[in-house]
Parts: sequence; C-alpha cells; structure tokens
Amino acid sequence: MQSIDINEFTYPLPPDRIAAFPLAERDQSKLLHYDAGNILHRTFIDLPEVLPPDVALVFNNTKVIPARLHFEKETGATIELLLLQPVAPSTVMSVAMEATGEVVWQCAIGNVKRWPTDMVLEKQTSNGRLRARLVDRTAGHVQISWQPETKSFAEVVQQAGVTPLPPYIKRAAQKEDRDRYQTVYARWNGAVAAPTAGLHFTERVLQKLNERKIPQEFVTLHVSAGTFQPVKVSNAVEHDMHAEQVVVSRKTILALLRAKNTVVVGTTSMRTLESLYWFGVLLHEQPTAGFYIPKLYCYQTALQHISREQALEKILAHMAVLGLEELLGQTSIYLFPGYRFRMCDGLITNFHQPGSTLMLLVAAFIGADWKKVYQAALDNNYRFLSYGDSSLLIPKR
Repeated sequence: MQSIDINEFTYPLPPDRIAAFPLAERDQSKLLHYDAGNILHRTFIDLPEVLPPDVALVFNNTKVIPARLHFEKETGATIELLLLQPVAPSTVMSVAMEATGEVVWQCAIGNVKRWPTDMVLEKQTSNGRLRARLVDRTAGHVQISWQPETKSFAEVVQQAGVTPLPPYIKRAAQKEDRDRYQTVYARWNGAVAAPTAGLHFTERVLQKLNERKIPQEFVTLHVSAGTFQPVKVSNAVEHDMHAEQVVVSRKTILALLRAKNTVVVGTTSMRTLESLYWFGVLLHEQPTAGFYIPKLYCYQTALQHISREQALEKILAHMAVLGLEELLGQTSIYLFPGYRFRMCDGLITNFHQPGSTLMLLVAAFIGADWKKVYQAALDNNYRFLSYGDSSLLIPKR
C-alpha cells in the first residue's frame, strides 16, 4: 500500500475565511465551477443550468439531530454528551431513534472526569425529565432514560438537545441553527454533522431542477463526528477511518443503472455510492457477505475489473433473493489519491479543512488541480467549511 504525506494536502486557511454563520439566503452562496481544468465563478442558484447533460443528481437525505445533551451537576459543573452511535436497543439508527423509555449510546463525553460512575445525571426538559448513567467509561457508553416513557428518543432529543455545530465554528449554537444546519430535504434522523454540500439547495433550486427534468435520487448516510477527526499521522493511509451507517433503496440502484452521468451532492453521497459499488464486488467474492466496506478493501481486492453495471446487478440479485427493498450497511471506505472512481462523474461540495480526509477525497477526484481550485477560492473571497460556499467539480476524463 502506498504512503501519502498528509502535509502535501494542506493549505493556508485564514481563520476569518471560515464561515461562522450561513448566508441570509441559501442559494445565493458562491459556486466555483471546475470543469476539466477550467474554472468559472457563479452563484449557486445557477447550478441547474451548468450541470452536465444526461445527469442524475444523488442527495444524502440524512437529518441532523440535536446531538449535544448538557447536564448540570449540583456543583455547577456541566457534563456534555455528544451522541455518536446507538448501542441498544439496536445499532440500527432508525430503530434507535424510535425507541421509547431507554437507550444506550456511544458518546463523546465532555468533562467526564467529573462524572463518577455511580452518579445519575438528571435534566428537566420542556415536557418531561431526562436521566443519564455511565455504563462503560472506556467505550463512552451512556444509558439514557426519560419520562414520559411513551416519547420516542427522536422526540426527546428534539426537546432537550442542542445543534452539534462543528468544532471549528467558534460560537454557541443558536435557535436559527436548527433550521440552517439542515438540508431542506432532510428526512431520516441520525446525523451528528450536516451533509453540508446540500445546505445550499432551496425549493427554488429544486424546482429549477424539476423544470429541466434532471432526475433526483436519495441515499442515506448518517454522518458521524468522525468526519471532523483530524489526520494526526504523517502517512495519511494509516489514519483510523470512522464507520457510518448507509441506506440505499432498490429504486435508487435501478436509477443508477440507467444514469449516463451521476453527480453526487456531497462527499457523504460519494462515499455511499462508491461503497455500493464495492459491495457488489464483495458479493462476487462472497455471495453471502453483509454490507460492510472496510477502509482499504477497494485497494486490496483482486476484483478491480468488475464493471459498475455488473456490481449493481449483483446487488439487485442479492436483494431479490432476500426480498429487500432497501439495503442497510456500514462503510469505512477511505478515498485518497490513487483511488479510481467507479460511480461518480461529478461532485458538488463545500471547501474542506486543510489536511483532512475530505481534502484527500477531493484530491483523489480532480487530481493535483485541487490546489488550483482552492487557490482560486481563496483569491476570490469564498467562504470556507460547513457554512461556506460551494463548488461543482467535474474531473478531466
């Protein structure tokens, strides 16, 4: 396996270029249009006019939950829970969000040293009471229970939680973030970070896409906090990639088979589609395999020759045998320079942190021109990161 020096994928990002707040109107953000080496500067509302012909758009319809829960001890110390992954009654996000009475979640715990194992934390909500008990300090497993027990966990976090803004936005979450740190098409609860490429879409833009008869398909990848995990090793290949839950419907897979060009909205949609391809490859190797893509599987398997159509048809046959209309899986796929994309012909995405796994993904997709793109964004006063401006990236053939 190759070695990748993470220092080659960084750039100077002045703090004042990190967008702390969203624009007043989502679709008025800047849009850097990179097309096979050429760069044009546009406004996001123009996106439908500049998409390639015969294109299908794929969105991630995960919904950000207010994943920060704050409990105050009698001493005045605050314990913060950042919900990461459900543990019980199910690790399946949709099941965990609909659970009633009690759940166990893996959490990142702020101020954990001040939380004795035998202490139950309590919090009064607008319509009930919330309790938290530490059941595994090492793993960060926390049992959360509530009254009234008939409420779903989704309802509980909506009442008691705070929007989990990224760590590089140096301010407290505000009421407006509940709406603005969420796509207009968000549907399925479970993300602790927004699929931010989608934040620029408005009903206006979606209507223009419909008028131009541009097909729109949806996948679900529940974005985890691991997306912000910095690469701390000099050889980026050794970075410990996080796993995220994905859901893809049979309808979407059929649409992907028909599509001549696929443009994905966001790196999470890209990770989902590329993982889908490799699940089809995995089924050629192991017909009874479950849908889990390890971080380096795509570089290590000998089956590099499987076509996109063969992979998708293998998945459809697998689903038919099991009577499935939806695929539920997990992926830790790691897309870095040297990767050959099988599913994605274009990418709509924001501008990412220097030296991050998302920076590596962009470099893998458009090659060394990522430096030209990011320099053009800096030179033209683009806003960076989650609440920042957008780009449409079409790589050289």
